[in-house]
Amino acid sequence: MESVDYVDTFITVSPDSTVDAAAAPEPRGAAPTVASATFELVAQHPYRWRSSDVIFTVWADRRDMPEAERERARAEFYARPQACLRSSELGNRYGWGIHSDHDGRVAIYAMGTSEYESLAAGVAPDGRPVTVRSAERSASAAV
Repeated sequence: MESVDYVDTFITVSPDSTVDAAAAPEPRGAAPTVASATFELVAQHPYRWRSSDVIFTVWADRRDMPEAERERARAEFYARPQACLRSSELGNRYGWGIHSDHDGRVAIYAMGTSEYESLAAGVAPDGRPVTVRSAERSASAAV
């Protein structure tokens, strides 16, 4: 797994988030934003992809990278440090928690739901314990 992958971990909404409820990120114009592309990929395929798959796929899709080039490009992409999903706007601006299961595959849960609350308390949907971490604070909160 890449260094951006978590296992048995739940990333809660950032403590400095100002949202009261989860909302789906909207694309700006014709192209999806990083947040909207990440949301669509994970929401449409819960527990299918690892964080590293999601992060790279969104990056490659936004560059219209042909499938034939992706294997080589992924190796180059992860040869440099990359931000993990704790820095995603899903957990700061949009009210979504991100769960990585025992295989490192991710799903999202809306804040305020019973599933979110259970995960935030350290219990996965399958009853396994999870490590709870918060999404990173926004840059403006550090100022």
